[in-house]
Amino acid sequence: MKLQDETVWLTHGQMAELFQKDKRTVSEHILNIFKEGELDEGSVVRKFRRTASDDKNYMTNVYDLDVIISVGYRVKSQRGTQFRIWATQHLKEYLIKGFAMDDERLKLRAGGNYFDELLARIRDIRSSEKIFWRKILDVYSTSIDYTPNIQDSQLFFNEDFFE
Repeated sequence: MKLQDETVWLTHGQMAELFQKDKRTVSEHILNIFKEGELDEGSVVRKFRRTASDDKNYMTNVYDLDVIISVGYRVKSQRGTQFRIWATQHLKEYLIKGFAMDDERLKLRAGGNYFDELLARIRDIRSSEKIFWRKILDVYSTSIDYTPNIQDSQLFFNEDFFE
């Protein structure tokens, strides 16, 4: 496995090992992924130099995470099923909550700068939320039955509420 350019790269042999299938099966899935237009081969395949057991260098096709995921959704094996369960669980969380996180990776700071990026994105969301509530205040203050000195209005306009 090789981590480069913020993606994982595997050979078809490594994918075969990962998903516990024959190399030919994985190769067939990869060919179909490209043939069906699911992924563009030019953007998800690279050639890496590899030294074999005979001490000779060979150029080997490696496939990025998009291909690995696509193969994982196609391959019929116990590991393929485990992958689909895991992926579906995370996709479902993302669709329902609007986000999915690897809590442990963030706690251990193994996510590198992603933790800082997450904090920046949360600040941005909170900032836009504050703007939304300010607009609500503007609408409320222009309503015909607005009375600034009643307790409900004072509570509604309490600055602490928006911090």
